Amino acid sequence: MLEFENVSKSFWTGTRRKVILDRVSFRVELGKSLGILAPNGTGKTTLINMMAGLEKPDEGVIRRECRVSFPMGFVGGVSNMLSALENARYIAKIYGMDSDYVEAYCRWLCDLGEYFNQPLGTYSSGMRARFTFALMLALDFDMYLIDEGMPATTDVEFNRKAGSILRERLRTTTIVIVSHSPETLEKFARQAAVLVDGQLYMFDTLEEAKQLYDYQTQG
Repeated sequence: MLEFENVSKSFWTGTRRKVILDRVSFRVELGKSLGILAPNGTGKTTLINMMAGLEKPDEGVIRRECRVSFPMGFVGGVSNMLSALENARYIAKIYGMDSDYVEAYCRWLCDLGEYFNQPLGTYSSGMRARFTFALMLALDFDMYLIDEGMPATTDVEFNRKAGSILRERLRTTTIVIVSHSPETLEKFARQAAVLVDGQLYMFDTLEEAKQLYDYQTQG
């Protein structure tokens, strides 16, 4: 279970205070994947980072009573100076997993060839995305976080393999995804919410959430 209780978060932009959350409370239960609709610029990435524990709230409490992943595509936990091999083994130890397994899994899924032994600083953005995506799938989480703004990969074979694995994970894990596109959420969740003006409105179905979202963005 992941729970926000009276959570507030805002930033000073230099000219005004931008409110991301204003005393928001909600809960994500295991087995009930959640899609969050939010227009660009409303704080989607900040919200998903708070769920992962990468950013702290100004006020309120965030409870994680399950194993919550870092956002898919997040690169803050890996070092550019280390190779994919070294990063994989290091992150595996942090999460208490078998280093040999995580290394082998990432090597197989990424299919980076000799680059797997080279520093991440030499990688293209697509190669980095493949590695961080594979690293997250190699680790064992109860809840996976997906940020629509994550780096993309154009490698067709990788997308096929990773997409197949992610669909299989949906059967046994919980997904939380933030996006500005209802069509994107349809692939992952039936329960949905809308982030607007610092509030998060929860709905039982994506269709109900879409009605509010369309009203806010098109009205």
